[in-house]
Amino acid sequence: MSSQGQFPLTQNVTVVEGGTAILTCRVDQNDNTSLQWSNPAQQTLYFDDKKALRDNRIELVRASWHELSISVSDVSLSDEGQYTCSLFTMPVKTSKAYLTVLGVPEKPQISGFSSPVMEGDLMQLTCKTSGSKPAADIRWFKNDKEIKDVKYLKEEDANRKTFTVSSTLDFRVDRSDDGVAVICRVDHESLNATPQVAMQVLEIHYTPSVKIIPSTPFPQEGQALTLTCESKGKPLPEPVLWTKDGAELPDPDRMVVSGRELNILFLNKTDNGTYRCEATNTIGQSSAEYVLIVHECSQHFASHYYHPLPYHCTSNNLCSHNNQPKHICIQQQQKSPHSSPRALLLLSSDGYPMDPNSLAGQNGPDHALIGGIVAVVVFVTLCSIFLLGRYLARHKGTYLTNEAKGAEDAPDADTAIINAEGSQVNAEEKKEYFI
Repeated sequence: MSSQGQFPLTQNVTVVEGGTAILTCRVDQNDNTSLQWSNPAQQTLYFDDKKALRDNRIELVRASWHELSISVSDVSLSDEGQYTCSLFTMPVKTSKAYLTVLGVPEKPQISGFSSPVMEGDLMQLTCKTSGSKPAADIRWFKNDKEIKDVKYLKEEDANRKTFTVSSTLDFRVDRSDDGVAVICRVDHESLNATPQVAMQVLEIHYTPSVKIIPSTPFPQEGQALTLTCESKGKPLPEPVLWTKDGAELPDPDRMVVSGRELNILFLNKTDNGTYRCEATNTIGQSSAEYVLIVHECSQHFASHYYHPLPYHCTSNNLCSHNNQPKHICIQQQQKSPHSSPRALLLLSSDGYPMDPNSLAGQNGPDHALIGGIVAVVVFVTLCSIFLLGRYLARHKGTYLTNEAKGAEDAPDADTAIINAEGSQVNAEEKKEYFI
């Protein structure tokens, strides 16, 4: 067999640092000619199946006249380079295979964070990783949203093979950043689609924000009112301070502070005023105000919601009717001389006015149904009277006086009188009676 048809075939190999590289050399046509692998320093590694270099990391995988394959385990960056497969024909034929070793980036580290950070401060975070080959890519995320406006820096390491890369993120923090996780992600082809990440949870301190929430939108006399001071801040403001019109609460027996709540019992007109809730923490102070206007029940609801007894108030100021669920009630004295002596303003359990007629109608008669029946009966009666009158009018006869009957056929006045007298006798015989 001619040696001109004999050529060794190899392929480039890429391996992650610390992994194992397989170098394979094949010959389709071989007349028992020897094969050899040598390293970038031209040191022979294997000649056929005979090991030439004492390196425990290098092992024989397969040796035949058509193939020579070897393995290099625990590959380091220094193993990178061009390896040669030689076929000892005349002349010697060779094929090159380049071994690329990927440097794995170290786990990234985030620096520049000092806890806590005050709201409004400028924060600068730096993410850094070393040992990547080629240089790794760094990306930033906040609330799972990528941040594009960052600075990127790449430096070559001392071994002149790997790189150290860093990325800097600058942003001004606010209270919405408190508890947010900022993530630095390192992408590199050596990581097999599993990026390395570093995370920093932000702690932001900020002044309190305060809001007052009333228990009812329309406070009324005799009703209880709860004002809740909703305060948020970091550190959490505790406790809160309640004042009225710039001074202390005037009636501590009725105005009871419980935690963040101000409970005012049995509202009256003297409770009108501006109530202020003040919250303070180590960062600052904030407050909110609520203007209380106590409404008289009779002014707004008397014309609609006052109802005479039989509704009755029990000793604990509850109103019941026909075994219905009890409702809060306020007993009032009617001022009009034409009204019933007493009336009740019914309030639901949440403080809103109720129409007592709605309660009475639940078990009482259906007035709409009764009214409908009465209307039908009246309508039928009127129709019957009308039809009877028409019937009588159509059957009424024509009646003439005796004089008229006698003069009807008489040629002169004397004859008419005589005829009338004769017909009068007949008229006595024919009398009609109307019932």
